[in-house]
Amino acid sequence: MKFAIPIADGKLTAHFGHCKEFAMVDVEDQKILRTEMLDPPPHEPGVLPRWLKEQGTTVVIAGGMGQRAIQLFQQAGVEVFVGAPVDEPENLVKSYLNQTLLTGGNVCDH
Repeated sequence: MKFAIPIADGKLTAHFGHCKEFAMVDVEDQKILRTEMLDPPPHEPGVLPRWLKEQGTTVVIAGGMGQRAIQLFQQAGVEVFVGAPVDEPENLVKSYLNQTLLTGGNVCDH
């Protein structure tokens, strides 16, 4: 599994489409193997879902995301969780793996 989490100052940021970097967290056998920080391409509608899928992303954990992006991820077979709390990427992934990840309403309304 590969997780993509939009990051600002080392923690999840609510602004998925405008984040400056993504934490890419590789998981195998329920264990975090490594975390890599990647700079995304310039923001344009539809670019990030395609780019993240090309990076091998299977799960996206975000604070908020536009409906079009959610649909593009779902069409590409990528799971999306929105409304996640601001936390370090490894903690969010561990919560997902332990089935304790708290998600709520999409904090993005566009």
